[in-house]
Amino acid sequence: MENERSRPEETAVPEGRPPCPPFTEETARQKVQAAEDAWNTRDPHRVALAYTPDSVWRNRDRFVTGREEIVAFLTEKWQREQEYALRKSLWDFHGDRIAVRFQYECHDADGRWWRSYGNELWEFDEHGLMRRREASINDVPIDEADRRIFGPRPAGQHGTDIPLR
Repeated sequence: MENERSRPEETAVPEGRPPCPPFTEETARQKVQAAEDAWNTRDPHRVALAYTPDSVWRNRDRFVTGREEIVAFLTEKWQREQEYALRKSLWDFHGDRIAVRFQYECHDADGRWWRSYGNELWEFDEHGLMRRREASINDVPIDEADRRIFGPRPAGQHGTDIPLR
């Protein structure tokens, strides 16, 4: 006979990632900066912890579900996109949703540099974990001399906008 007590996973307090919704402008900006900082580590396991265990992504033409697939996707991404450096900027927010625009630069295995422009739509659960991410991204080849994103954003520039070109 099964133990009548609940299993630990049913009673455990869910992990959280403050700030939590509903967002204010200040907490939305904090969430965006935290995401930028995490992605710039290029650590797929660390990044995946900001998402619900069943998070659903659309990234370009790929669909990813759950942390295990997120880790696999990001591992592949950062093997292909070398010296990846990212900037995110708050576009808008409401309740449990945040809209972001971003740019990142990287080079491929052949040494060609790229700047990628994109928009993301995020939706969070009550614990501040992202349950849905939709990303639309366009890539533009650049010369290495035209790079402008070098590693993580200096703290004095947190919250600043990113230039369009």
